[in-house]
Order: sequence, then structure tokens, then C-alpha cells
Amino acid sequence: MSGHPHKVRLADLVFPDQTNHQGDMFGGAALAFMDKVAFLAAARLARRGFVTAAVERTDFKSPVLVGELVDLSGEVRSVGRTSMNVRVSLWAEDLLTGIRRLTTEGDFIMVATDRKTNKAPLPPVPDYAPEPKGVTRTAELVFPGDTDHRGLLFGGRALNLMEKAAFVAASRHARCSVVMAALKEINFAAPIHVGEMIEITARVARVGRTSMRVAVRLCAEDLQTGARRQATEGEFVMVALGEDGKPTKAPPLIKE
Repeated sequence: MSGHPHKVRLADLVFPDQTNHQGDMFGGAALAFMDKVAFLAAARLARRGFVTAAVERTDFKSPVLVGELVDLSGEVRSVGRTSMNVRVSLWAEDLLTGIRRLTTEGDFIMVATDRKTNKAPLPPVPDYAPEPKGVTRTAELVFPGDTDHRGLLFGGRALNLMEKAAFVAASRHARCSVVMAALKEINFAAPIHVGEMIEITARVARVGRTSMRVAVRLCAEDLQTGARRQATEGEFVMVALGEDGKPTKAPPLIKE
């Protein structure tokens, strides 16, 4: 990749079916998230296929609770002849208070699937760009179950991911319960294919008395070629709720 890439980020909410009877997220669910991030970080840098060869020491520092946000980041820490070491960190965030804590961290050894036929060296460890402020960013991989018979991502699945990103961005801004009130506009500019990476960015663009307009953009990226295109964009109207479940005043938007 040219320039300074961002670390791969993945943000998701913890639902009851991902937790045990105590409301703590299963360790296996956390590792599944982390393995996906490690794959995306390696494949995006080298533009080759990778498999997980080993998971080095993984420390579970504290539990992740149902309803919390998991915010993962993956960065390539070292590169060998055919393998990479990807450090993945998982943070838990309480969307009402903003309190974050590092809950899990581990090193994933990713090996190129074409190592026996492709003798080209792997790229060096990149210099990662700083994260933009006020933007929620998350990546996902498009699996066959997300697509139709032609291998194209269902529009409903794209909207589901975009609405989730809008919910997180609005919750981070308001630090209270939020609900979606309207979808103002959605434009599907290009199809998204199975096996591609999608990256979603969401930011609060405007704030009314109780509502927040969240601009969400979804880009698709071919992990083999690096070709990237904007596939979908839309604006979601989210409403802040008080403890009584009724609309409440939303914090003003502070310009950076």
C-alpha cells in the first residue's frame, strides 16, 4: 500500500448469544474477532492470501460484558520471509460512560498461502497513520452467507452494518441511549463481491435539539489488488433518549 495506511479496525456490539450465563463474552468469540482482524491486516498489507499458523500468548485481562462495544485494532509488528506477526488488541467500551479498557491482546502468526509458489518478499512493516478524530471506523470481510447467488453482498446486510456504525457514532457523541428515527437517503453506487473487505466510516455531521444526523460511508476493497471504491453512502437520523425513554437534548457538535 502506498502512503501511510491505517490499522485495521473492527467495532461491534456484544449481544447475549455471544456471552455466558453471567453476561461475559465467550473467549472463543473474542478470538474469532481477533483472528479476522489479523487476517485483514496481513492480507491488506501483502495483497496475498494468509492462514493463521499460530496464536502466541493471549492475555485475557478482564471480561467483556453484554451490551458493551468491542473495538479491535490489528497492526503488523514483524515480517519474515513468508509470515507476519500481527498484534491484535481488543478494547471494551461502555457506550454510556465512554470508559474504555484493554481486555485482550495477542500475537497472531499469519503465513502466506502461496508461499511454495510465490517467492516474492513480503512488504516491510508499515508506518501506520494516526486515527482520525470523531470518526467511527470498522472493517468486515464479505462471506458467502452475506451474498446472493451471484456472490454480491445483500443490500440489507450493508444497511445493517451501516446502521450499527451510525448507532456507535451517535452513542459516542451523546453518551446516552439512542435509537434510529429515519434513514434520510441511501445510495448504492457499486456492487460488493464475496471475499472483499468493506470498510465503514461514520461521523456525526449535524445535531438538532434531540437528533443527530450521522453520515455513513461504505467502501469496498479488493484484498488481492488493492482496488478500492465507494460502494454505498447514506445519512441516518439518530435520536438521543433520556432515562425515561423519551427524547432528550443531544450535545452540540464541537468543531475540531
